[in-house]
Amino acid sequence: MNRRHFVKSCGLGTFLAASGVNLFAAEQERPNILWLTSEDNSPYLGCYGDENAKTPNLDKLGFNGVRFKNAFANAPVCSVARSTLITGMYASSLGLQNHRSSVEIPKGLKTYGELLQQAGYYCTNKKKTDYNFPWNDRDIWDECSWNAHYKNRPAGNPFMAVFNTTISHEGQITDSRVKQRRDKGLIPKTPRLSPSEVKLPPYYPDTKEIRYNVAVYYDNMTLMDKWIGDKLEELKKSGEAENTIIFYYGDHGGALPRGKRNIHDSGTRVPFIVYFPEKWKHLAPVKPGQWCEDVVTFADFPATVLSLAGVKPPENYDGRAFLGKYKQPKREYAYLYRNRMDERYDAVRAVRTEKWRYVRNYTPHRPWGQQYGYPFRVQNIMGLWYEEYKQGRCSWEEARYWQKKPGKELYFIPDDPHEMNNLAYSVENASKQRELEEKLKNEIVKTRDAGFIPEGMFEKIAEKYGTIYDFAQSKDYQIQRIAEIAKIASDGDPEKMAVFEMAAGAKCPIIRYWAATGYLILGRKARPHIQTIQKLLKDEKLDVQIPAAETLLRFGGHSQAEQVLKDACHTKNHYHRLAAANSVQMLFLEGFMDKAKALSLIQNFPKRKSGGPDLVNIIYSQIESA
Repeated sequence: MNRRHFVKSCGLGTFLAASGVNLFAAEQERPNILWLTSEDNSPYLGCYGDENAKTPNLDKLGFNGVRFKNAFANAPVCSVARSTLITGMYASSLGLQNHRSSVEIPKGLKTYGELLQQAGYYCTNKKKTDYNFPWNDRDIWDECSWNAHYKNRPAGNPFMAVFNTTISHEGQITDSRVKQRRDKGLIPKTPRLSPSEVKLPPYYPDTKEIRYNVAVYYDNMTLMDKWIGDKLEELKKSGEAENTIIFYYGDHGGALPRGKRNIHDSGTRVPFIVYFPEKWKHLAPVKPGQWCEDVVTFADFPATVLSLAGVKPPENYDGRAFLGKYKQPKREYAYLYRNRMDERYDAVRAVRTEKWRYVRNYTPHRPWGQQYGYPFRVQNIMGLWYEEYKQGRCSWEEARYWQKKPGKELYFIPDDPHEMNNLAYSVENASKQRELEEKLKNEIVKTRDAGFIPEGMFEKIAEKYGTIYDFAQSKDYQIQRIAEIAKIASDGDPEKMAVFEMAAGAKCPIIRYWAATGYLILGRKARPHIQTIQKLLKDEKLDVQIPAAETLLRFGGHSQAEQVLKDACHTKNHYHRLAAANSVQMLFLEGFMDKAKALSLIQNFPKRKSGGPDLVNIIYSQIESA
């Protein structure tokens, strides 16, 4: 007998008691909860002070609800952010930190949808999932389809309904999509906002073409706002508006370049509005129309929804309820993470308080703005900006996005909202930098962050331990030592090479990987340790061999290193192939390898048969067309 038939046959109370769910929560009157989610937009709203925006419906919602000033997606890309949103746990704790990776999670972990269903809520999702783990829609939702709707619920059931729109997604600003919308009369034939009136951030080159593309994106934002208005009107007509708490939020930072995929506010800070009808106004943290300054993150959303429903959040949740019966003390900072995005590897961690952001770039040898296939294909502005950079027409503010990163970044947001003035190396802010570095380190260790494990190791680890999470929770994952060596590596200080020499002999292959990466970050400065690097080239783990090979090839020609990269590009493990192809491409782009050699190392690689697009093929095509 399935769950729904069991409920019908024995009654909700009996079912809840059998499920161990709090009967008090089920018997009390509880609010409906409506989530309205838009994709790929930062707070590009009038009610958030954006002068480019025309968003009357969201402005009205914001001025009658509560606007959260410091709301953050824990990761700046959809699948990783949504992994956190659905599980209530940091994706980096579960091994889900790599975009579109489909990593298994322990069977006993419950999503908020499952827990709300057990508490008598009717849960619907129309229709965005994109979680980074295998799932069954019916386990999480009563309905998950293009027809899913709270109006289909059984009489008397409260609902939790999610509606998602892609109107503001980066894929909607291609020339063809814009033309389609214009032909249908959805957006104006010419941008509502004159390109000359567009307010540009200081990191964009000020060209007519870039201004035009930004203006077009704001037309999509206005169209998205209309969708919000339609959903609010639909709720009103249903007769449920006065019993429904409404969440509106963007699923991570903006579609425009240096937004999505980036750890800064432009990639992680989101618009977040909560509207409380009169009946539930006592739950609001501040009065209607006011700002809530508290730091909240996506990890907190599931715990908060459960709390509003009278359900105690599970102990394994990383998030804190910021509303409702189980409200917890406010958090001091947001914990933010990014690893692989599409075909590019880049490990970054950050903490963001109400006023400060501290960033640790664990791969500073790669630029902020790596050449991703997808955004370059769908965003005209990305290519326009990169061309300006290649032609030498960018100021330092505009050029730095395409250049290698510092190991650490520190920004005082009230004075520097675009995060252009890095204070991490200033004597005046040394105390603040040390304070936030300590908080970041503690968060990494406490949550047993799995993002320091090379993705190529995942398959073997899962075979032995069951899931990446189970391994990360075990004593075999030496997270404190691993994180410390990774931090030293990211400093890029040749005076600390002795640490890598010692780590190169460690029993743990993850430690040896970070030793090899430390040498790679140093580049030619690592030459005095060439014998240790050559030993790492012969390591039993391919994940260790690949950065060692790239380092040796930066010293000059090295046939054994070339062979390692060639073999890695042709191994069965897709993520080994991808790591090696990234090394080959960077050697080519930085002048350490010619085009013919780069193509010869990758060509005839095994094609990926399942699990998403063949990312190695994207890199090969980029080299071929360069």
